[in-house]
Amino acid sequence: MPADLDIPACIALLAEWGPLGIAGIALAEKLLPVVPSYLVFVLLGTAASGRSDLAVTVAAAAAGSTLGALGWYCVGLGLGPTRVESLIERFGRYILLKPALYSRMTGAYRRNHFWVTVAGQAIPAVRVYLSIPAGVLHLAVATFLAATLIGSLVWTGPLLTLGYFLREQNVDAASAGVLVVAALAGLELVVLVGWRLARGRGS
Repeated sequence: MPADLDIPACIALLAEWGPLGIAGIALAEKLLPVVPSYLVFVLLGTAASGRSDLAVTVAAAAAGSTLGALGWYCVGLGLGPTRVESLIERFGRYILLKPALYSRMTGAYRRNHFWVTVAGQAIPAVRVYLSIPAGVLHLAVATFLAATLIGSLVWTGPLLTLGYFLREQNVDAASAGVLVVAALAGLELVVLVGWRLARGRGS
């Protein structure tokens, strides 16, 4: 990523396109995760001009994220287990997808499809690549998409809302950074507990 690339300005520019632009940002974040998702969605939240606009932003972001997940699902479905595992073994380390992580995601899916998908949407790296084993295992696409949408709402909603209220309160960048990290830590703790419970229910 170019050092002089102004990420906030790029996000603000695309957000001006309305729901389509917002969905496009979320889609790109899911397919090409070069910027941390929490940063993307907090910045998107600051672009919302009102509470009704915030609701549209949340819906559009969740839809775009779900569409991105469908893209990875199709990759897994189309390539199949042998080729996916071979590619991850060779190139996975370049995209933060190590064979051990892929194995854990696949194992979790063998126990509980729906809740693993929901909880996985809020775990870094997992939220991006969880769709690949879902496709490889031929999970029911309607159920997968419904769970992904719910999980995306759970993940993006609080981050977008946080960005919106930070803007409303004119919070400076340093304070905003502290609040984002604190909120992220709390959210990840909740998700981690949910992930463990989801795996336990299916075991």
